[in-house]
Amino acid sequence: MRENIYRTHNCGELRLSDVNKQVRLAGWVNSIRKLGGITFLTLRDHFGITQIIVNDENQISGICKESTISVCGKVLERSSKNKNMSTGDIEVVAESITLLGKSLSVLPFEIAEGPNTKEELRLKYRYLDLRNPETHQTIVLRANVLNWVRNKLTQMGFLEVQTPILTSSSPEGARDYIVPTINAPGEFYALPQAPQQFKQLLMISGFDKYFQVAPCFRNEAARADRSPGEFYQIDLEMSFATQDDVMSACEEFVVDLFKEFTSKDIDNAPFVKIPYKEAIEKYCSDKPDLRNPLIVHDISYIFENTEFNAFKNKTIKAIACSAGEKPRRFYDDLGKTIVAYEGKGLAWLKYADGAFTGSIAKFLTEQNKESLIKEFNLLENESIFMIADEKKMAIKLANVLRIELGKQLDLIDKNQVKFCWVCDFPFFEENEETGAIDFAHNPFSMPQGGLESLENMNPFDIKAYQYDLVCNGYETLSGAVRNHQTDLMVKAFEMAGYTKEDVENKFGALYNAFQYGAPPHAGGAFGLERLLMIMTDNELIRDVIAFPLNKNAKDLMMGAPSKVSEKQLKDVGIELIKKM
Repeated sequence: MRENIYRTHNCGELRLSDVNKQVRLAGWVNSIRKLGGITFLTLRDHFGITQIIVNDENQISGICKESTISVCGKVLERSSKNKNMSTGDIEVVAESITLLGKSLSVLPFEIAEGPNTKEELRLKYRYLDLRNPETHQTIVLRANVLNWVRNKLTQMGFLEVQTPILTSSSPEGARDYIVPTINAPGEFYALPQAPQQFKQLLMISGFDKYFQVAPCFRNEAARADRSPGEFYQIDLEMSFATQDDVMSACEEFVVDLFKEFTSKDIDNAPFVKIPYKEAIEKYCSDKPDLRNPLIVHDISYIFENTEFNAFKNKTIKAIACSAGEKPRRFYDDLGKTIVAYEGKGLAWLKYADGAFTGSIAKFLTEQNKESLIKEFNLLENESIFMIADEKKMAIKLANVLRIELGKQLDLIDKNQVKFCWVCDFPFFEENEETGAIDFAHNPFSMPQGGLESLENMNPFDIKAYQYDLVCNGYETLSGAVRNHQTDLMVKAFEMAGYTKEDVENKFGALYNAFQYGAPPHAGGAFGLERLLMIMTDNELIRDVIAFPLNKNAKDLMMGAPSKVSEKQLKDVGIELIKKM
């Protein structure tokens, strides 16, 4: 085998057993420091860091940090070992140094400080940010996870199939990215928001279990836990499968995944199943963090006839817990958090020595006091935190309150991984603006009760065979049992305002395929980046993506999106409308 001209070893592999060997290393200059007449240089590559001793300063003349160099020298045992480095028992005495790629002497930011640098700067110089060992290893972990995912799902009997990127527009819940083509000027492809129809068509094609690490594209704003533009999902589908079959397969997959790549305390399967209605009632969220023990109570009935204006004709959500000996500022700061989320404020009470004190204590009747003690089975020195607002806002703010109390009172064990299934989602919901019937979740789902429920039940009482796998407060998978019958499909879409012709035009391939013996099928999709966020304890999804867009869906490094030439537009039949 021909010897590499740049290196004989990488910067993470030399050990005491290599002492006295002549070696050649290549990498980036991580640091340079002088001590007496000796210069200590650390060399970093993909694999690790090795210390280099430079006795002749002329060898590094003109070389600065982050330049790439090749070093020839002899391995020696270090007199002062560094237990924090895998190569900390040795060092290499440089006999010659070759400059391979010179760096500017002034960097946009220090590589070691990358994770603490302003995000816009990190993304503009992402190739420098990725040199930081911590950030670098996150991308290495992502690659290892993807390799494991493919092996695991293959072992479980799933077949990997790639579905198209250029497809037709489909109402998946977000805006499409549309793509023009010179083959049909004035007509457009759409990038897939998910491979939903294709994976169903694969089941109709006779495949038993499908999976794909699928790129998905949604033209929407970013969130801390959602990347704008594009993301990847671990997509899977199963023929002749029920909801429980999919849940069982997903539980095996995700438990083994976390055991393989983390040392966290993981829930054993089967995971608890929480109906959507119960999740909203107890946690005011359809993605509850079960590490947080706090439960939300609806105490509207206690203040049904109150004269206290702030509570009059309001939905009142409350949480009771021990806040310890917290000062008044603690309660005031919680109130400011609620206001920051567009709430009117926070009411609170503290129960001690058989009496109530707090922001609304003087407004309580004796009946109110008795009812509160009974509702919460209130204990000495416990506090009650209350949100009063319109129903939808009260639910939203109670969720914020529950999360904030969990953080402030240190109730959450960050080493725990708590999974739960949220199921029995409403099939339809009411459009807030028009009052019309809309699909609440996934239009391709099977309603519980089938066609009979669509024909005979109040639309807003119909539940779907839809399920989310929630982990530590994040939705990590969304799935459903699919509708596979044309008459049911047409009826469901008609109820949501589509005609039969709309269904045939918008979902023609699926509609036609259902008429040729479609099997019952079900599936779901894990959010790859969401899983990686939880596994690495990252709060921003962009930290687990090699080259992410910023929160405004811009690529600061490549300068995308960008303008194109008039000729390019003309070729595909597009004319821009200039703003007046």
